[in-house]
Formats: sequence, structure tokens, C-alpha cells
Amino acid sequence: MTTFDDYLNDASSFIWGPWLLIPLLLLTGVYLTVLLRGIQLRRLGMAFWLAFVKRTDEGAEGDISHYQALSTALAATVGVGNIAGVATAIALGGPGAVFWMWCTGLVGMATKYSEAFLGVKFRRTDAAGEQSGGPMYYLRRGIKGPVGVFLGGFFAVAGVLASFGIGNMTQANTVAANVNEEWGIAAPVTGAVVLVLTAAVIIGGIKSIGRVTSLLVPFMIVVYIVGAAAVLAFNIDQLPEAVGIIFTDAFTGTAATGGFAGAAVAAAIRYGVARGIFSNESGLGTGGIAAAAAKTTHPVRQALVSMTQTFIDTLVVVSFTALAIVVTGVWKDAGADEAASFTARAFAHGLPGEWGSVIVTVGVMLFAFSTLLGWSYYGERCMEYLFGRKAVLPYRIVFIIVTYIGSTTALKTVWTFSDVMNGLMALPNLIGLLILSPLVYRETRAYFRDKRDEDVLSGGAH
Repeated sequence: MTTFDDYLNDASSFIWGPWLLIPLLLLTGVYLTVLLRGIQLRRLGMAFWLAFVKRTDEGAEGDISHYQALSTALAATVGVGNIAGVATAIALGGPGAVFWMWCTGLVGMATKYSEAFLGVKFRRTDAAGEQSGGPMYYLRRGIKGPVGVFLGGFFAVAGVLASFGIGNMTQANTVAANVNEEWGIAAPVTGAVVLVLTAAVIIGGIKSIGRVTSLLVPFMIVVYIVGAAAVLAFNIDQLPEAVGIIFTDAFTGTAATGGFAGAAVAAAIRYGVARGIFSNESGLGTGGIAAAAAKTTHPVRQALVSMTQTFIDTLVVVSFTALAIVVTGVWKDAGADEAASFTARAFAHGLPGEWGSVIVTVGVMLFAFSTLLGWSYYGERCMEYLFGRKAVLPYRIVFIIVTYIGSTTALKTVWTFSDVMNGLMALPNLIGLLILSPLVYRETRAYFRDKRDEDVLSGGAH
């Protein structure tokens, strides 16, 4: 008898299979990279300057700074996918999958740029005076007629549902499970703590989220990277070989060795692209929601800042995780069903004493909690789009309660449901990006051609 889980699994396999979303996401990134003439490479210096030096456009319309908008987006994307997702890609596709994750991140920067540009371009002020934007707005306002209305509403519904799945229950459950395994603390206790901490932050809205994530995100990334860098330092003699195998296996496949069953080139590409997309969310449209809240004088400026999110997520954090797994060789000694423990094993193997497992556990806790905060804002904006400002407070309250449910409930079905909802967010967003790409191109070109902004004219920033 066919069960609900069977239907969900079939839907997920179709949506994220090799004939729909994965090639559409990757090809959209390639197309936007070509259209914008490699903006993610040409303007990366300026992007980092705006994000971490300039930080905000004083006096500009918006709720939070460039940097706080970036940290909110990073909070939502730098999550357990950077730990477990990378391990799964290597377990199923071999070390060569990491190369394809890098490629996905590189072209995904152009996708993220376009999402953020349109998020700011079509944002509006809600009844409480806050900025509200994202795919639901640029689909409805940028694509005229019933098609735009349908696509915007479709995205918003999927966004609300996804926020309770991948953005809430799965994250809270991951925290509770890891804390229980490492320190033996019961899930209900962890759930209560997560509930209180989440409530303390998200009740205050985007300004509160922005303040917390602007402090939490750099701290958690630095701690995790320092730990991973220590693993690499202790295994420095293996690093050249690890880098080499990532590049060679991307085009030759990986032979069976130890507990690893082997993987063809097609598997490396499939799992590298899929996990890369899951890690940085380029194409899902969520980055445009966070970008819309930024104080910025022009959509191009926040779009440049937003594309650094994909760079940090995939080309920095993912790289450290992947290299730690490959240099320690733990991927050779276990089957794909043990992928979730690869990162913890790599840190435990590469660092003395108990430091390895502690760093991974703390990393999972912080990554998952920050994802809760970022996704609460995404879901809130989708609710505001569908039902108006009056729906925001009830949404926040329900979101807070659901964190406890997620902490104390088995969630196999929720993970699959979340995959489906993420896919249903990506489909209308990618259609919108392709339709509105000429607008992104024209206004980006005009901005840099006119050079009306003094920051663009200052040497070295671009």
C-alpha cells in the first residue's frame, strides 16, 4: 500500500532529480554569470568592501545594515548542510563531488546577486513601516498579469511551509540530537532552552535578528574554521594529495577503497551540484528576502554584498569541511550510511583529546540555531505577503512553539517534506529570474557605467 511517505519520496526524487531542478539551477547560474559578465569575479573586492568595511548606506531606506542583512542570510544558509551535507556528497560522489560543489557555488554567486537585486528593486514598506521583499514581490510586481500573481503566491505558500520544516523542526531536532549524544541532556530540556532563546530573538523582528546574527555568525564561522584549520595543520603532509584527489576524481570518478563503494563521474557531479545548492540556497530566492531589509541606496550595492554569502558559505566553510574529511581519510573507512558522522570523525581523528567532537557539536548547535533565526524571518515575510501585517505576530508565536515540537519528535518525514517545499520555492523563483534577467543586466550595466556613486569611484574597492 502506498503511504504518504512514498508520495513525498517520489515527489522529492522528481523535483530534485537529474531532469528538473538540478540542471535548471545550475544552468540558470551559468546563464546569469555569462549575462552579467562574471560579476562575481570582477566585483568581488567591492562586494567585500561594502559588506565588511562600508557596512551600511547611512540615511538610506531600509531596516538593517548591509552587514546585518548579509549575516541574516548567512545565518539561514551556514547550517548543518555545511557539516552533514558535505559529508553526504563525499560519501555518495567521492572527493570529486567537492569540485562540483565549488563550481555550483561560483555560478551560484551570480544567481544570488540577481535574487538580491530584484529583492531590493521591488521591495515595499509594510503596515509597520518595515521593508518587505523577495521572490513573492518581484514575481508579482515584475511579471505583469495573473502569471506573476500566481507565481508570487505559490512561492509565498511554499516559503511558509518550508520555514516550519527545514528552517525550524529539522534544525531544532538536530540540536537536541547532538546535545543528547555528546552530553546526555534529554531532548525536552534542550527543546525548552531552544524555545526560550528563539523567542528572545525573533519576537523583536528583523532588527533583533540582525543584531544577534551579526554577532553570532562571525563567531560561529571563525570557531568552526579555526577547528578545521587545526585538523589540516595536524595533517598538513596529506593536504596536497587531498586537493589533488578532489580535482582528479571530479573527472575520473573515485575507485572503491575500504568502506567506500566507489563512484562514477556522474555521481560526483550529481551529488556535488545537489549538495552545493542545498548548502548555499542560491536559486531558492531566500537571499532576496534578507536583502530587501537592507539600508541601501541602490539594488546593485546590496546585491554585491549578498553574493558574498554564497562565497563564504560554499567556497570557504564547505571547503574547510571537505578538506578535513579528505585529509584525514575517514571517508575511505565507512559506507554511505555513515556519512553523517564523517565530519565528527574527521575532527576527532585530526585533533587531540575530545576537542574534535566538542567543536563539531558546538558548530552544529550554533549553525542550526542561526538557521532557525534566519528562516523565521523568511517565513514571516511570506506570511506578511499572504495575509498582511496582522499575521506576523501569530506566525512568530507558532514558529517558537514548533521549535519545541521539532526538538522532541522523530522527523524523517519532515526532512523529505522540506526537500519538496524547497523545490517548490525554487521553481517559480528560477522562472522569475530568467524572465527578469534583462532588467538585472540593464540596471547593473547602467550603475557601473554612470559611476555616480563615490564608493565606485574610490580606487581599489572595485
